[in-house]
Amino acid sequence: MSLFRGIDTSTSALTANRLRLDTIAANIANANSTRAKMVDGVWQPYRRKMVEISPKSNDSFDSVLQAAIGNVAQTKPEQGVRVTGIKEDNTPFKRVFDPDHPDADGEGYVYLPNVDVMKEMVDMISASRAYEANVTVMNASKAMMMKALEINGR
Repeated sequence: MSLFRGIDTSTSALTANRLRLDTIAANIANANSTRAKMVDGVWQPYRRKMVEISPKSNDSFDSVLQAAIGNVAQTKPEQGVRVTGIKEDNTPFKRVFDPDHPDADGEGYVYLPNVDVMKEMVDMISASRAYEANVTVMNASKAMMMKALEINGR
């Protein structure tokens, strides 16, 4: 088992959660953007984006456990997570009556982005807590390595 495996696992999660936080920040910043992308000659509002994350290894918990205790040959599967993509949320846009808005259609309605700021705030808290947890794991791993070096040096 590699001494740095725990740190590598936490590093992949830190990277993924940083991207989640960046994407959430972009969603919040564009919560009122009515002109984000031109589709068929018509401006479309900003569409909410979401980060997709999956485990690097498709091994089951049981197979990893059996390999760790030595019952089966270990193939050293990759640990951690990876970003598999950033997808757009396909929920419909909000339709608001505002005939004075420059982007209002012929009936006076404006289409606003499908970004719910409250949902984004919940996602942001979740991503920041996951980030903090992985920083804590990295610091604990570092402390254990330092203690192991102190024991070895005596």
